Amino acid sequence: MWMNHKNPTEYLIALSLLAGIALSCGLHHTASALPLPIPAAPPIQAQSYVLFDPESQQLLAQQAPNERMEPASLTKIMTSYVAFHELSDQHITLDQMVVISEKAWRMEGSRTFLEVNSPAAVRDLLIGIIIQSGNDASVALAEHIAGSEASFIDMMNHYAQLLNMENTHFMNASGLPDPQHYSTAYDMALLIRAIITEFPDYYRWYKKTTFTYNGITQSNRNQLLIRDSSVDGVKTGHTQSAGFCLVSSAVRDNRRLISVMMGTKSDEARISYSASLLNYGFRFFENHRLYARNDKLVEAKVWQGAAQSVPLGISDDIVVSIPRGHYERLKASVLLPKTVAAPVAKGSQIGSVIIKLGDTPLLQQPLISMAEVEKATYGANSLTKQH
Repeated sequence: MWMNHKNPTEYLIALSLLAGIALSCGLHHTASALPLPIPAAPPIQAQSYVLFDPESQQLLAQQAPNERMEPASLTKIMTSYVAFHELSDQHITLDQMVVISEKAWRMEGSRTFLEVNSPAAVRDLLIGIIIQSGNDASVALAEHIAGSEASFIDMMNHYAQLLNMENTHFMNASGLPDPQHYSTAYDMALLIRAIITEFPDYYRWYKKTTFTYNGITQSNRNQLLIRDSSVDGVKTGHTQSAGFCLVSSAVRDNRRLISVMMGTKSDEARISYSASLLNYGFRFFENHRLYARNDKLVEAKVWQGAAQSVPLGISDDIVVSIPRGHYERLKASVLLPKTVAAPVAKGSQIGSVIIKLGDTPLLQQPLISMAEVEKATYGANSLTKQH
């Protein structure tokens, strides 16, 4: 036990690691193994990038992850995410027909080649957005969902707030340049994680390599899909001011990583840098599930309670991404208040669990009471009877 000298009302208790099972096929640790030196991330010439593990929600490599950048057509990832929610809530259906407005038809840049005043199915608009990066399809779908693109933008920004995309603000559904239209590499990683987690059936569309509409076949601009069979998405973006951007995701040995590349100088650069970053993450890092949801980690003594203690656990699994072979350096502890007074409601936060790799903090997660403890009305655990 260690007292927390900065705050004498709290104290630390060391925990044993309950698991240590690497969450990738073929990975294991041995106590006698010499830890593998971890090289730096590969050199990448981009204005901003991240390598994100969606299970542990850790950044494995980064450069200016929270710098506000022009997202270009990466914007359409949010356009699709809003549409997926509308489909899930049954506000629209894939087979609904949308009459294409003149505004949508006149959109410049990448297009699905919709015809003005002609009907198009919601399904085709979505696939046109995902595969062809259609600006016309983006506006048409936005107008169908919200009545106008302006109202749809409010929905986009609402979902950005819900996902804690703190440095993101949208001004249109397609990604055309605007001084107040921006996002970050980290925020884009959070958005992709949400799509993969919440809408896996729709996410599969991001792996499609071609789409034909109105007799015109176009290829997916994400050529990493062709070069690497483990890659199953996600989206390219490009304007002269934004440079070449690419969000990629891949699964190897049942483990997923997300790469976000913003502001590179060419299509080839965004592809090769993304491939190098993904290879780096899969090669040199592994995941460990340390504690499972609803596991009891510790008990806290309760003052004047009907029970003398309350069990504390976690509301979500604790998974960490660490350099391969460094499991023995993991340390776990819980930070508890010195006094827990009754009554205690079930699900209330009491302290936190802290995970470190050596002396480097990895995460701190709330501890949750797993039972209710009422205030004592009599007995040895109460100083006075309650009337």
